[in-house]
Amino acid sequence: MNDNPVFARIQAAIDENPVLLFMKGSPMFPQCGFSAAVVQVLAETNVKFKGVDVLTDMEIREGVKAFSNWPTIPQLYVKGEFIGGCDIVREMHENGELKKLLEEKGAEFAK
Repeated sequence: MNDNPVFARIQAAIDENPVLLFMKGSPMFPQCGFSAAVVQVLAETNVKFKGVDVLTDMEIREGVKAFSNWPTIPQLYVKGEFIGGCDIVREMHENGELKKLLEEKGAEFAK
């Protein structure tokens, strides 16, 4: 992509986690309503995911917006693919697209 060290950290996190959510707060304690909404959607699908708290790392917080060319947080990645933010994830969940995408990408689900 480029030589930006923050982008390299973001890409490494995406590569290491099949389902990754850049969010404000943690999955157990979201710090904004939009992040909480996406965590709830992911919990409803029973998919295993990792949350990255952008509030603890200002470089990641700003870098992830440039990395994805998406201005808001949260941001969901599945198997390296940027899916979108809160509204897109909620809409995909409501119409069944999210569960289908997760299954097609081979995401791991909780038993």
